[in-house]
Amino acid sequence: MTEKKLLINDLEANYKISGEGQLVLILHGWGGSSVSWLLVQKILTEKGFKVIIPDFPGFGKSTTPQKPWTVDDYVRWFKDFIEEMKIREPFFLLGHSFGGRVAIKFAVDYQEKIKSLILCSSAGIKPDKNFKIKMFYFFGRVGDYLFSKGPFLKFKDRARDAFYQIIRQKDYLKVKGTMRETIKKILAEDLFGYLAQIKTKTLILWGKTDKIVPVKYAYIMKEKISNSKLIILPKIGHSPHLETPEKFTKEILQFIKF
Repeated sequence: MTEKKLLINDLEANYKISGEGQLVLILHGWGGSSVSWLLVQKILTEKGFKVIIPDFPGFGKSTTPQKPWTVDDYVRWFKDFIEEMKIREPFFLLGHSFGGRVAIKFAVDYQEKIKSLILCSSAGIKPDKNFKIKMFYFFGRVGDYLFSKGPFLKFKDRARDAFYQIIRQKDYLKVKGTMRETIKKILAEDLFGYLAQIKTKTLILWGKTDKIVPVKYAYIMKEKISNSKLIILPKIGHSPHLETPEKFTKEILQFIKF
C-alpha cells in the first residue's frame, strides 16, 4: 500500500493505493478516513484487486475547504479526483455512511463510470420526523436568522451547540469551523428521491444492530433501488468493515465476481 497526494482545485487530496487488477474505489464515512479501511484494502488487494481510497476534503490528511460544502460539492470533487487519477474504465464503487451519500448521487449522475455499487450503512434518507427531527430542521431554517439579530448575536454559537446537544447530533459537536456548517448542510439533504434513479447493479450491506443508521433504511433502499441485493449482517453495528472485515469483504467479493 502506498500513500500519495495530488492537487484538486487548490485542495491537497491524500489517498491510499494498492494492488493491480479490477479497480475498487472506497468512499469513507463522516469522521473516518482511508486509515479506517486498511484491513479491507489489504484483503481486496490480496484477492487481486486494485484499491484506491481517498480522504475526502476536510478528513484524514486532505485539505479542509474554506467554505461549507454540500453533497454535490463532494460529488464534483470525487469526479475531479477520478479525472486527475486518469481513471477511464468503469470501477466498483463502495460508499460507507456519509460516503454512501456521495456514492448515491454519483451513481445517478455518472452511471456509466460504475461497474457496480456497494452501499454500506449508507446515510441519505431523512429520519422519521419525530419531535427532535422537526426541531432540528426548524432550527436549521429559523435559528440562524433569530440569533443573527441584535441582542441574540453574541449567544449564537452557544445556543447552537446547546441545541445540537439536546437533539444528540453528536457528529455536529465533534467538528469545528467550516466542517460544522458542512455537516449541517449535508444532514438537511434527503436523497430518498435519488434511489429509484439508480440503475447500476447494487449491493446493500448493513449491520443489524446499527444504531447510527438503523437497518430499516436498508430495506427502504432495497425497495427503491430496482437492481439491488440486500445482505444484513447479524450482531454487527454501523461499521462492518471494522467489526468483521473478513465477513464483510467476503460478501463484497461474492457480489462483484458475479
